[in-house]
Amino acid sequence: MSALAIGTTGDHWDYADEIEALTFDLGGETFALEAVNVQEILDLLPETPVPGAKPFVASVINFRGKVIPLADLRLAFGMEAVASTIDSRIVVIELHLDGEPTLIGLRTDKVNETTTLTREASEPPPSLGMRWPPDYIDCVVKRGADFIIIPNLKALFATAGSRFSAAEMN
Repeated sequence: MSALAIGTTGDHWDYADEIEALTFDLGGETFALEAVNVQEILDLLPETPVPGAKPFVASVINFRGKVIPLADLRLAFGMEAVASTIDSRIVVIELHLDGEPTLIGLRTDKVNETTTLTREASEPPPSLGMRWPPDYIDCVVKRGADFIIIPNLKALFATAGSRFSAAEMN
């Protein structure tokens, strides 16, 4: 399993037929991140707004003495912002952006579990019927009657267009 496999199409399955993934809920959908990239799961922390920042990364938090961006994936995926609940958590991940390791906090509605996802159960995102841009979705994994969405975080945080670079985030 690759330590940097999160976020680019197909990378999850380059080194293994299975990945360990952390699942979480966001806007009624179940998402997953490769567990090896998860640094920590936190209760909600005080946030500091950043004037002029992109809406889905409009604040920063203090993570072990380091200031890191806090991303609201709901906004990145065009979902409605909602108030935090007792189940809301921040998942801190390390993502390589512009060749540099970058810590990012991801706001979630609820963290579920760590589970094994298999390559054979994964499919590329459908070209029709998705409510999000297909380049934001790495793949969809079927588990029983449910679907787990693996987001392409590198596409979400890419430097292209209105996105930003690692230097702007750190």
